Amino acid sequence: MTARNMTTMSGFLLVGFSDNHELQILQALLFLVTYLLGSAGNFIIITITTLDPQLQSPMYYFLKHLSILDLSSLSVTIPQYVDSSLARSGYISYAQCMLQIFFFASFAWGELGTLTVMSYDRYVAICLPLHYEVIMSPRKCTWAVAAVWLSGGISGTLFTASTLSIRFCGDKIIHQFFCDIPQLLKLSCSNDDFGVLEVSIFMAVMAFACFMGIAFSYGQIFSTVLRMPSAEGRSKVFSTCLPHLFVVSFFLSTGSCAYLKPTSDSPTASDLMLSIFYTVLPPTLNPFIYSLRNKSLKEAVKKLLLSEELVGKIYVCSVFSAC
Repeated sequence: MTARNMTTMSGFLLVGFSDNHELQILQALLFLVTYLLGSAGNFIIITITTLDPQLQSPMYYFLKHLSILDLSSLSVTIPQYVDSSLARSGYISYAQCMLQIFFFASFAWGELGTLTVMSYDRYVAICLPLHYEVIMSPRKCTWAVAAVWLSGGISGTLFTASTLSIRFCGDKIIHQFFCDIPQLLKLSCSNDDFGVLEVSIFMAVMAFACFMGIAFSYGQIFSTVLRMPSAEGRSKVFSTCLPHLFVVSFFLSTGSCAYLKPTSDSPTASDLMLSIFYTVLPPTLNPFIYSLRNKSLKEAVKKLLLSEELVGKIYVCSVFSAC
């Protein structure tokens, strides 16, 4: 679909990473594999934290909702890009673009909110262990998760409503694999993007507040851990907190770089790779990062796999009457 045709249509053309059809197919397959891996990892986390009675603490409750957000976030951008790449169109309708903005902004803010709550949970568990059950009671955890999802919906609504007021001028070509707000702002007519900028500034302030809360929590955590006399105790705490700290740092740093740096008229390969770092990699790697050094999660996964093998063995025996 040519740029000239795009100017007469209500939708947009997602250019992505290459105009070469063979490369587009290769990229679509790589994205598809990444999506399947990320979806499988997050689905396993959701399953075991729901079914395993030993993984019902607040930490795993928040981890389950983080995996739900990650799975949803991956489903917002990748399937659309894979479908349009394989169809050789790159076309996305105006309605689909607005829906992508709503859900992507909602899930991104929900992830930041969940990471903030998780850091507070670790702070209470390590620094205020005697008050943990009172502060992180099931009712309060439910309210915290509800507040995260509600604030995510409000964030998505604000970004979508402000984007709907934009009039787009010229060729409606987006140099990205999804409807990214900074790229859309380049297509707006003069003075039409003021509402989006206001929302962006407000959300940036709120994100900074979350970052300060996370920094305070980990400052207190590390101060407490370093005073522990037991090396084994320090190692256990670090193995629990460091994966979470890595996820938070990676998500915030890449997202901040992408949204704070000026958008160029001709994005480079590094600009496009940066977008992958904050949209695709965090939700894909989160399940593996959190389970890598978590013995309880690894044992729960083994138990789940063994139970599936056991069910299969029982089924085979019942069919062939061989047991």
